[in-house]
Amino acid sequence: MLARVLVAALAGVVLSLAFEPVALPYVMPLCLAAYALCTREVRSRAGFVIGLAFGAGFYFPHIHWMSPSIGMPAWLALAFVEALFYGALGALSPVLQRLRSWPAWLAAAWVAMETIRSTWPFSGMPWGRLGFGVVDTPVANALAYVGVNGVSLLLALLGFLLARAVVSARGDERLYSLAAAVVVTAVAVLPTLVPWTLETTGQTTVAAVQGDVPGRGNDVLFDVEQLTQNHVAATVDLAERVADGSAPQPDFVVWPENSTARDPFADQSINDGITLAAQTIGVPILVGAIVDAGEDEVLNQGIVWDPETGAGDRYAKRHPVAYGEYIPLRSILPESLVNSGQLARIPRDMLSGSRTSPLPIAGVEVADSICFDIAYDDGIKVQVDNGAELLTVQTSNASFIFTDQIEQQFAITRARAIETGRYVVVAATNGVSGVIAPDGAVVDRTQRRTQDVVVESVDLKTGTTPGLGVGEALRVGTPVLTVVGVLWGVLLRRRDREQSA
Repeated sequence: MLARVLVAALAGVVLSLAFEPVALPYVMPLCLAAYALCTREVRSRAGFVIGLAFGAGFYFPHIHWMSPSIGMPAWLALAFVEALFYGALGALSPVLQRLRSWPAWLAAAWVAMETIRSTWPFSGMPWGRLGFGVVDTPVANALAYVGVNGVSLLLALLGFLLARAVVSARGDERLYSLAAAVVVTAVAVLPTLVPWTLETTGQTTVAAVQGDVPGRGNDVLFDVEQLTQNHVAATVDLAERVADGSAPQPDFVVWPENSTARDPFADQSINDGITLAAQTIGVPILVGAIVDAGEDEVLNQGIVWDPETGAGDRYAKRHPVAYGEYIPLRSILPESLVNSGQLARIPRDMLSGSRTSPLPIAGVEVADSICFDIAYDDGIKVQVDNGAELLTVQTSNASFIFTDQIEQQFAITRARAIETGRYVVVAATNGVSGVIAPDGAVVDRTQRRTQDVVVESVDLKTGTTPGLGVGEALRVGTPVLTVVGVLWGVLLRRRDREQSA
């Protein structure tokens, strides 16, 4: 038992190396094979402990960036909660492995686990899904065909088939498992030969402004006025370069999340700065703003700011971060806890947005995401289904500017570009901003802790990739399949006991 726990923990640590900053995605199937082998033919209680060790080995290093940025207690708590999901799957693994085609059943359960923990409890935590780690591999183009969830399924199935080949008692079973692993690999790699492409309906020129954060660079509240002024100055400078012909005229401009960390409708100087920037550049600016929603609540919004008519359509962040942007169960927590440490920086709770239609900006239908929204499936899919031609990400990674979170999120954004078949424009307060092509290639990107502007002409796309539909079907269907598989495994176990009695 101890050996299984140690091997599982080591496999989890190795899985963390599949993602940034190391980015060795080819270890994924091997780590999942180890997970299946360690949880095989044990009691469910033992499977839970083994799975928990795997989850801890993976998730604690994977989101270690939370410790220096948000605080050690938050890192420990969140990593432990996420590790519990791998423990729960470990408890189900011995039951599912009683089934003849157990690699497929366990792969479905793996995807169910990933999708459930991505949305629950509270807003969940989608970091660490297998499909987010393949952007620089031959499997990347499969994202457009089967989505992030489908790629997770293929990688999990490949790993579990390898595990079955190891434990197969008969030679023909081993050959069958290896042959099936070859087929799964071929299915995952085949889209590289025939990448999915969407129809191009036009082109637009977009500027992503990275104004930089005053002070040390890791606190957007350090100097709120200067933070907004930095974005105003960078936009005005762009307008001057457009005027002298050294930069192309953008059709619209994207500012990052928290480019106005104070309500622009309550602070006249910030309002004036945004208006000045919009009028000087002469095109709409998608402004990232914190907007009051009463005494106890706020909204994190992307606001289309027209140079003539001012503030217009808005997108509100769909997935505020629990204990980072709002405090769940605030009313029942001790005041001493709520008013101390990191939680004291959250005096008001952030509300969740519910917009389902893209933002019309300068004649372009734009699917917006704010920071962690890019890692969730729902907001992107519904906006693309409703006609989005281009994706934007407004993000404030200032709190994580000295950590690996920056590169992890950028990799997730690249995966979304491939999955949706669209260009993505990223604007960050102080890194990393850039433009990503539909094949995941980085067209341009900034450096951290700099003031910079990226201006690129990008194609507008129409239609939807199969991956969005397949991914949604797996999100809904894999939990059902998991329940069916577990019940079947329990019945088989009961039948075997009755026959041996």
